[in-house]
Amino acid sequence: TQSIGSRVATSSAWNADLTVDSEYTLWIEDTYCIHAEHLDLQSAHTVPLSATMVENTEQTTSSSSSSKRARLGIVMFAVIMIEMRGLSLFASTNRLLLAYSQPTAQRRRGPLNILLLYADDMRHDSIGVAGSAVKTPFLDRLAGEGIRFTHNCVTTSVCWISRATLHTGQYLAKHKSSFLGDPKWYAGWNESFPYLLNQSGYHVGHCGKWHWDLDVTKDPGRLVRQTYSLFQRDENYHWKNGLHITQKNEFDALRFLKERPRDKPFHLTVAFFAPKDIGPPVNWEPQPYSETIYRNATIPVPKTDNDEAWNRLPSFISKTNGAVRQRYFQRWAGDLFQPMMKKYYRMISEMDDACRRIVNELEKQGLMDETLIIFTTDNGYFQAEKKMAGKWFPYEESLRVPLIIRDPRMSKDKKGTINTEFTLSVDLASTILSAAQVPIPSGMQGRDISDLYLDSFSGGSGGEMPWRTEFYYEHLLYNWFKKDKNFIPPSEALVRKDFKYIVWRENNYTEQLFQMEKDPFEEEDLFGRAEHANLVRELQARFSELKAAVQ
Repeated sequence: TQSIGSRVATSSAWNADLTVDSEYTLWIEDTYCIHAEHLDLQSAHTVPLSATMVENTEQTTSSSSSSKRARLGIVMFAVIMIEMRGLSLFASTNRLLLAYSQPTAQRRRGPLNILLLYADDMRHDSIGVAGSAVKTPFLDRLAGEGIRFTHNCVTTSVCWISRATLHTGQYLAKHKSSFLGDPKWYAGWNESFPYLLNQSGYHVGHCGKWHWDLDVTKDPGRLVRQTYSLFQRDENYHWKNGLHITQKNEFDALRFLKERPRDKPFHLTVAFFAPKDIGPPVNWEPQPYSETIYRNATIPVPKTDNDEAWNRLPSFISKTNGAVRQRYFQRWAGDLFQPMMKKYYRMISEMDDACRRIVNELEKQGLMDETLIIFTTDNGYFQAEKKMAGKWFPYEESLRVPLIIRDPRMSKDKKGTINTEFTLSVDLASTILSAAQVPIPSGMQGRDISDLYLDSFSGGSGGEMPWRTEFYYEHLLYNWFKKDKNFIPPSEALVRKDFKYIVWRENNYTEQLFQMEKDPFEEEDLFGRAEHANLVRELQARFSELKAAVQ
């Protein structure tokens, strides 16, 4: 028997829902289960499914011409059984709606399970399907089963700020958490997406990198920790006790999936430390099994890895020994490039392999039609472009990151497609809550990305407004560990597809302008040219508007 009030797995075998008034929904979802949503039961009721029902269900597979009639018989039989048990579900029989013909993407369904695969220091084109030399067969497959967003960007390109933004759905300007030792964003934890999922009955887990200081002995840190059924923190190493950190992330994720309660939806964030480096001189320590993957490969050197491109940068970058320059010589300079890039790519390929095994566990449990899978990363990564390393700056290699979404609500014609709209790191929290059918707090500043691929909007914060064509970028952390405005110069930008306007506010308010369609590598700064004077005034005004809007 199956308790009427409990949640059961949705089966793709059924294309029917029964909608009665706005309060009660009876779903015929599985060959062995009946699910009634939103019932306020005063006592425990069960509905035994007889052998006759199971037999009738099995017969539906033998003849497509009679399948709908057989299913209708099962539906009406279930209704009669429930009515006999004393559950008054229907105000009138003419309000009963049978929706067999609805496509899967439009079918009414319960909250989805959510798996977030979240990597570190990996830019938008560091997956095989994007044309890179890196080998990521699983992520390529995931993109073929979902949508790949080519212009997904972070609003601040640095590890810990992206993580605060991920959980809060807010810009740095709003959550105000610049320093690792001062996580101000914890104060609003009761409006973070993990907390709201937990309060809505989700089994919530996190494994891998967290990055922020977390004192679990007192609030708000204690509340953060209590949100998670599994909270396994691993970061800042590659090997420990004979186990690679990517293996550890994978094992913790598999443990969560195997041991989770079967009567709750779940959310799991797998925050891989890979492919982040651990610093010079080794930088990356991949697993031995991946050594052969790139042994005979030659990784293409970026076209802008030259002195000319470096010298075209603003003087407070090109004439100083800041972070992007120091790390370039530690990672990519000269003969370092090939061996270091191969180790970096090996870490990505190993992470890809771990993602495959984690998703394989979902497949084994029959959960692929009930689980939203998201892959993305915390920030981009310079790979010797303009002789730089690191991230931080509002150039394309730094602010664009991968985003792949596999959503069982998605129609077949959307699968395997590419979307070029601007999606942002602030959108992830709203997207996750929407898939969980949890109200989105007004303080979140992003939109539900599923608006871009579902035929009807799913209740996201964006409603039916046109999708964004521009956004504000901020990185104002110049003194987080060195009080030197030139070490990592603070930057802001107005980002569009056609033009990008950049402001270096602490360096004599230096401004830059790039025509992105003609100059995708941002080599020719057009700021100060007379022919662009009117455009610059328009961009400056719009920059101020967007900046004020996120405060």
